[in-house]
Amino acid sequence: MSDSPYIYEVTAENYQQIVIEGSSQVPVLVDFWASWCQPCQMLMPVLAQLADEYQGKFVLAKINTEEQQAIAAQFGIRSIPTVKLFKNGAEVDQFAGALPAEQIRAFLDKHLPRETDGVAAAAQQLLEAGDANGALAMLTPAQAKDPGNWALALMMAQAHGVLQDWDAAMQILDVMPQEEQDKSAAKILRGQIYFGRHAPTDDELAACQQRLQHDPDDSEARYQSALAVVLQQDFSTAMELLLDLMRRDREYGDGAARQALLMLFDMLGDHPLVAQGRRRLFNLMH
Repeated sequence: MSDSPYIYEVTAENYQQIVIEGSSQVPVLVDFWASWCQPCQMLMPVLAQLADEYQGKFVLAKINTEEQQAIAAQFGIRSIPTVKLFKNGAEVDQFAGALPAEQIRAFLDKHLPRETDGVAAAAQQLLEAGDANGALAMLTPAQAKDPGNWALALMMAQAHGVLQDWDAAMQILDVMPQEEQDKSAAKILRGQIYFGRHAPTDDELAACQQRLQHDPDDSEARYQSALAVVLQQDFSTAMELLLDLMRRDREYGDGAARQALLMLFDMLGDHPLVAQGRRRLFNLMH
């Protein structure tokens, strides 16, 4: 038995209390191991060090699969070491093998509360109230203190977007890990930046619409009109304008209509228009 207050040996008798009930209070990291497993022996001191380092932000629960075969069978453990993370009585993530400490820290930090979470909540309220400058004033020092908190970084990019500082917003998005960039909120913001950066002003839009009335083959006017109506959230009209531009002048702007459509699809996510638009684009391309 470890002397650490953050490490427990788990058996069938205390499993419910430590893992299921305990994970409602603090995340529980469950290490499935065996005495004959060399990678397990390598991983155990790393996990123990992290448990002490995090000072109770999570609890380490060790399950000897030789002695607790029923628990191991319950979770279908086929190879060890296998490490599972529990929160609120449910498994939320896992990894296998003897990972180095830095990778395990990254694994944990995705799920554990952070000191800057309160700042994020307060800044979100300011953003929703339209105070982007106030949100940035809170977020900038917090993000400098906790650079791995990508939720803060995304919120900073959103604040810059509200202020129409497109370059600053893109710089933040571009340095985020790819898995963060692939999340829906980042894709939505990237689309907003794209259309905000390239869309015409209201006066320019009026001129584009007049040009289209006189010349339906004016590709530039059609493209600019599509960008503008995206910002007006008239996504159906924007999609029609861009698909029509694809039909009339596919090569305009080195494929600008297709690029804008793909950006619009990413920005809209699971919006009902997207599936239909993707089918129509596919038919046009093929």
